Amino acid sequence: MSEMEDIYKAINEILQSGKRASLATVVSKQGSTPAPIGSKMLVLSNGDILGTVGGGSIEAEVRQIARKVMTEDSPRLVSFDLTENDSICGGSISMFIEPIASSEKVYVFGAGHVGQYVSKMAAMVGFKVIVIDDREEYANRERLPEAHKIIVSDFMNSFEKLEIEDNSFIVIVTRGHAFDEQVLEWACGTKAKYIGMIGSKAKIKSVFSNLKQKGVDDKRLDEVHAPIGLDIGSQTPSEIAVSILAEIIQVRYHREKK
Repeated sequence: MSEMEDIYKAINEILQSGKRASLATVVSKQGSTPAPIGSKMLVLSNGDILGTVGGGSIEAEVRQIARKVMTEDSPRLVSFDLTENDSICGGSISMFIEPIASSEKVYVFGAGHVGQYVSKMAAMVGFKVIVIDDREEYANRERLPEAHKIIVSDFMNSFEKLEIEDNSFIVIVTRGHAFDEQVLEWACGTKAKYIGMIGSKAKIKSVFSNLKQKGVDDKRLDEVHAPIGLDIGSQTPSEIAVSILAEIIQVRYHREKK
């Protein structure tokens, strides 16, 4: 198998597993450069590389930039003057460095009216949606045709079936406080990028107090979006879903207010 085939095989495995990487591709060059146009280097999340874009100090710098691209989920076009960076070569070289990641996933706990609308809207903006509910009359293909996966299970038993990565979004909109608390306790122990829980301020205060007594980390609870969604005055289930997706998109693109 060729080096390029190895890279494409690794990319496919990354997309299947939900992991991340960055791919650097030489897109232009001038003068004497060590790598031809089209050369590729895949940088894995642990820093390992497959392929090469020329070696030397440039490759080390590309590796660092690639890890930032991976974290920020934002591609970059970068150029290097090889005369300044490598005494052996002259000329210049440009590379496109892009993030490699599977579709971000939204895990919706609760298939009631709000959960149903969240599922539809999340799928519309490119998320893979996994809906979890213990009621088959709610969690079914007829009501949720756009969902990537539907899990009919009590919430506690569903947790072991889920693989939460650092690009996952968790939406907690179950039918009761006890279920919300159960899911939130588990969610706080995951790497999820976003956790949001529906509820009044009184309910949220009570749930957070209970979880703190159980030893859930204060810092992690502070990161939870509760009440869930942006404050846009939403009233109906569909409007609440709009506010939730708006908040998720805000987090997705790192646009939260500091």
